Amino acid sequence: MERILTFHDLQSGMADLGYMASDDLAVSIHLALTLGRPLLLEGAAGVGKTEVARVLAEMHDTELVRLQCYEGLDAAQAIYEWNYQKQLLSIRASAEEGTTGQAAEERIFSRDYLLERPLLAAITKDKAPILLIDEVDRADEEFEAYLLEILSEFQITIPELGTVKAQHPPIVILTCNGTRDLSDALRRRCLYSYVNYPDPQMELAILNARHPDLNAHLAKQIIGFVQNLREEELEKVPGIAEMLDFAAALSGLGIADLSKDPEQVQRALIALLKTQSDQAAITTEVTQRIAGKAA
Repeated sequence: MERILTFHDLQSGMADLGYMASDDLAVSIHLALTLGRPLLLEGAAGVGKTEVARVLAEMHDTELVRLQCYEGLDAAQAIYEWNYQKQLLSIRASAEEGTTGQAAEERIFSRDYLLERPLLAAITKDKAPILLIDEVDRADEEFEAYLLEILSEFQITIPELGTVKAQHPPIVILTCNGTRDLSDALRRRCLYSYVNYPDPQMELAILNARHPDLNAHLAKQIIGFVQNLREEELEKVPGIAEMLDFAAALSGLGIADLSKDPEQVQRALIALLKTQSDQAAITTEVTQRIAGKAA
């Protein structure tokens, strides 16, 4: 993986791919790349944490290996498991051939019968990948123990085969939405950056990068509207992806000014508001009030 000289170079490269990183985030990513340390990104859902890993993989022309965490995730699903069906067929074939004992055991416990899950796959690549451990706080606390060996030594111990050590250690990005507190042991192994919602200027730059043909006046209105909407009491605060969907919805409905057609703007809110309670709370009157402030 090529080294990026400064965090400004990194910031510029990410911007070329449509990701506008703040100085603080760019410095954190740069240090993670330079030092070969995992980077823990914490923040609300929808602020662009997962997208960091995708953009880095594209920048470095390498594979993105993603582990989506969830409650009940265990080693078999995250690291490796044996292909039991294939092993059973091999045992039957060995018996028919007269192969038994240690020879048969070595055969079924070889790499040919190993199913690599994301964590093992990430340390066996010929080129260092980006390993995204997404929403790590959704996994159980005991799962974090599985991560410690990998994040400390970039190695995995398989009892039947021994220790598999990365020849090309991955760059690890972990994301966390604050669902639960992470252990101190996990945090100590990572660099850390809190990713917040972008300020109006940064979010406008993101919108212009993703929708360059959008009318400048409408673009500013959209950012003002979304920024003000986030101040309302919502169950699910809209993130950057929702803002971009909202812009696309407005364009699709032919809206050039948020103050001109409140009913159409209200219809476009399905791109921003993702729960029934939020859609009920943001009435046409509230939408008009927010649109008036955005204008």
